[in-house]
Amino acid sequence: MRCTNILGTRYQFENIHDIPENRPLIIVTNHQSMYDIPPIIWYMRKYHPKFVAKKELGKGIPSVSFNLRHGGSALIDRKDGRQAITEIGKLGTYIEKHKRAAVIFPEGTRSRNGHPKPFKPMGLKMLMRKAPSALIVPITINNSWKLLRYGQFPMGLGAYVKFKVHQPLEITPDVDGLITQIEQIIIKDIVA
Repeated sequence: MRCTNILGTRYQFENIHDIPENRPLIIVTNHQSMYDIPPIIWYMRKYHPKFVAKKELGKGIPSVSFNLRHGGSALIDRKDGRQAITEIGKLGTYIEKHKRAAVIFPEGTRSRNGHPKPFKPMGLKMLMRKAPSALIVPITINNSWKLLRYGQFPMGLGAYVKFKVHQPLEITPDVDGLITQIEQIIIKDIVA
C-alpha cells in the first residue's frame, strides 16, 4: 500500500461498527483489482483474514503465493466446481473452529471498470453452511480498478481507493434472501 502512495494513491477505510473478535466472520465484498486485497489484510488484520482465491495465485508471486498455500486460504479451480466447493467448505470449517475471517468476492472475478458483476452465490452458501455462527461483514470497494486501468503498466495515478464496512449481519434461515440483501447493500454504495 505504501508503495502505491508514490503514485498519489490514497486509501480510506471507513468502519463505524464494533465487530467482535470472538466469532468467525465472512467478509463479503465486490472485487475491482488485486489492490483490494492488501488494505483488507491490513485494516482487518486483528480478524486474521483468509481468502478464497483462484489456484493460479498459489504459484509464482513471492510471499503472496506462499501465504495463500500455507496460511489457511482456499485455492480454488474455477473450472472445477466440485473442487472449489470442497476447498471453500474446508475454509468455512477452519474459520468456525478458529474464529477467523474468510474473505470472499462473490462476483467470481474482478471488475475491470468498477461496474459490479452479478454475485455467484454457491461459495458464499458453503461458507455459511460450514460456519453457521459466523457474522457476515459486507464491504464496498470503490476506485481500486483505477490503479490498473491501463493494465499492469503504467499504473494509474492519483486513485482514491475507498472501503466502506457496512452493518454486520447474522446468518438467517433464508440464505438466498440474505445473499440478495448483501449484494444490494454492497452495490448501492459503488460509484462507478
